[in-house]
Amino acid sequence: MKKFIILSVFLLCIQTLFAENLIWVSGTVSDPSGQGMPGVVISVQGTAKGTISDQLGSYRILAPSNGNLIFTFVGFQGKTVAINGKTQINVTLLPEPASLMNEVVVVGYGTQKKSSLTGAVSSSKVRFLNAPNNSVAPDWNTENYSTIRENGYKNVFDQPLSTFSIDVDNASYSNVRRFLNLGQMPPMDAVRVEEMINYFSYEYEKPKGNDPYSISSELAVCPWNETHQLLLVGLRAKEIDKTNLPASNLVFLIDVSGSMQAENKLPLVQSAMRMLVNELRPNDRVAIVVYAGAAGKVLESTPGNQKQKILDAIEGLSAGGSTAGGEGIRLAYKTAREHFIEGGNNRIILATDGDFNVGVSSTSEMERMVEKERESGVFMTVLGFGMGNIKDDKMEAIADKGNGNYAYIDNIQEARRMLVKEFGGTLFTVAKDVKFQLEFNPQHVKAYRLIGYENRLLNNEDFKDDKKDAGEMGMGHRVTALYEIIPAGSDEKLPDIDELRYQKMNKQTISKLSGELVTIKTRYKTADGNISFPLNQVVSAKAKSFNDASENLRFASAVAGFGMLLRNSEFKGNISYLKVASMAQKSKGLDDEGYRGEFSRLVKVAESLSQQTSEK
Repeated sequence: MKKFIILSVFLLCIQTLFAENLIWVSGTVSDPSGQGMPGVVISVQGTAKGTISDQLGSYRILAPSNGNLIFTFVGFQGKTVAINGKTQINVTLLPEPASLMNEVVVVGYGTQKKSSLTGAVSSSKVRFLNAPNNSVAPDWNTENYSTIRENGYKNVFDQPLSTFSIDVDNASYSNVRRFLNLGQMPPMDAVRVEEMINYFSYEYEKPKGNDPYSISSELAVCPWNETHQLLLVGLRAKEIDKTNLPASNLVFLIDVSGSMQAENKLPLVQSAMRMLVNELRPNDRVAIVVYAGAAGKVLESTPGNQKQKILDAIEGLSAGGSTAGGEGIRLAYKTAREHFIEGGNNRIILATDGDFNVGVSSTSEMERMVEKERESGVFMTVLGFGMGNIKDDKMEAIADKGNGNYAYIDNIQEARRMLVKEFGGTLFTVAKDVKFQLEFNPQHVKAYRLIGYENRLLNNEDFKDDKKDAGEMGMGHRVTALYEIIPAGSDEKLPDIDELRYQKMNKQTISKLSGELVTIKTRYKTADGNISFPLNQVVSAKAKSFNDASENLRFASAVAGFGMLLRNSEFKGNISYLKVASMAQKSKGLDDEGYRGEFSRLVKVAESLSQQTSEK
């Protein structure tokens, strides 16, 4: 009888499987212009099955041949499509009419009420797809951002030198994307223009010889003020075949406090960690330290070929309690030092929302502690997660002082981008304490303005001071900086200072180097060195028309213009969302991963939101 029952159950399962007739369905989700849409939620009607489109708008899902697929995305009309046995289904989503944008459907998970943010669309509630019980977001917001005061114009006669540290962080762009995908304009101080520009990769010349990076430059007419010029300065770090990378000694430092319970926090951290584990080699090592009310070690340093052991430790993580971040950082550094690999990649990967509230928790205390700990040669990567209580200012400071980089993970695609696609650039440093110092020629430049990098400025004397910290470059990283230039001879009025008595002779001096616009000076240290080396380039004063400029300059200009619009910058000139969209489309290039196409879509979302805000 028992055997009969087992056989009956088995046959019933087989019958059900064939009755359901599951098939793989794939396709692309596009907007009306034909641009692929990343982040679209595709679900099987009547089930819990679902997936999200990738950066190109592509998806693949296992579904019943006679079922229905539901496509949803913020700001667009949802669509239900019958499968009818088809294995290829391409869909175009249409924007929501403006009147339907009062209640915004949020793709994924979140805990952020729209009305709590500067420039947000007014709404009484935010509804969540795929979130438990279609919950309504709580009415609170404690996100923190450092105040940004935009760089103004500097008179070349008074300040011929511009000195700053490189910045390869790109957290601001993915955070801005998160706000726009929620139907909200981002807070002004969440927009760091240089991080938005540096989110994208640019095709600069590869380094030559033993140089850790190359220097590229280009001068063109400024697209938002044609009486000005725009100077692009780009660095490109050398690339190393992954098979030749040094061994890694990694310590995952995971925030498991109560604030990390949301689905877009600890569960997303776990998904990101699983992807990185797949990249590990036998000579790599991984340890896991967690912290809540106290800190502890859940995985001793383990070889990379023991993947199941590492994955089991990841699966066992759960959130609850207060946040003793300082204690966790100390334990992570101690663990990294105990298994330090000479000549290897020794790094802590901190995953948190930055909401430290027990023990050492203030930004200044954290900075001092990390500055001291970094002397051991251990680098720090900070990954920010979640919404509602993000402590962006604290996470950026920890990464900067820890000789590392800071990224914000808003979805699983961004996790893959940071920890899989850019595994080398994110985790393997080829040059540290990289500094810029540009000297402008007053024969061609009346004044200049560095776009962004406000929290990376250095004193001129810091440039050759090897004790002064600066930014790190990872394998294959690109760094881009833009200067807006007022040419010499312009009658444009500038804020001025009192006449200088002792510098008058300098103002009367005419430069003999008539063909040079600026000298770009950089300094760097090797990953394990303490002495800096120079790498310089001279830029010609001959400017191109904007249309004749490279895709690098034109696309970087579009991103800069977008950032200035989001910040409502006093320097935005005649830039508009329409002009930014046109510039981006014309300089899109190959865009294999779809990131530039996604940027164009975000510009359109921001334009729509800004129009709704101005109509109130």
